[in-house]
Amino acid sequence: QDAIDRKEKRSETFKTAVHGLEPDTPALKTEELGRRAPQWVRDNLVTMCMRCKEPFNAITRRRHHCRACGYVVCARCSDYRAELQYDGNRLNRVCQECYIFLTGHTVLEDREGKQKGILEKGAAEVSSRSLLCSSLQLLDKNGKGGTRGWFVIPQDDPLVLYIYAAPQDVRAHTSIPLLGYQVKDLPQSDSRHLFQLAQSRQVYTFLADTEELKRRWMRAMARSAAGITHPEDEEEDAD
Repeated sequence: QDAIDRKEKRSETFKTAVHGLEPDTPALKTEELGRRAPQWVRDNLVTMCMRCKEPFNAITRRRHHCRACGYVVCARCSDYRAELQYDGNRLNRVCQECYIFLTGHTVLEDREGKQKGILEKGAAEVSSRSLLCSSLQLLDKNGKGGTRGWFVIPQDDPLVLYIYAAPQDVRAHTSIPLLGYQVKDLPQSDSRHLFQLAQSRQVYTFLADTEELKRRWMRAMARSAAGITHPEDEEEDAD
């Protein structure tokens, strides 16, 4: 039963691995792992290893692709070789999870039992089940610079805004609890579409790419700030 449970868990992992990569990318079924070449996650969509969640850098932690699932992983997490049927059963670099799945072997650094922290929700998985997700910029206090990233309000955690550095990252770098905040519109200046979250002395200023996207985020954040958690309860206002 334990073996069955582990196989089912990995099956869900690999189904998740290919969702959200591209809208027209066919999902790689579990039984096709190793039999069909995967759609690779693009390097510019991740800033950290999709397995161990450690940030990439140009010297000590470089990007590699698992030839089985297509994830972008670091050298340590892809230091495994497995025969892939689609490549004539030649040995290929694969990640630890694919190695275990394809070979049935176990490894000492099996992290399956590790509990996920609040920020350890993959951006692609969360975005596919979100109330709203898009690229935004969170400005610094002087309103001139700031952090551009991928922002998500998940359906299963609708009172929290998760901020990722890139849309395929497997760990958010920060989160903002939205309950109790006020959403404030800011006048458009220099073609910039600005709005704020404010609570007591804490103020966050956001920059959206378009006015329409700004309005959508303001509506979504206002609902979360008011504690409205079910999207089906929403009755769109004309404003």
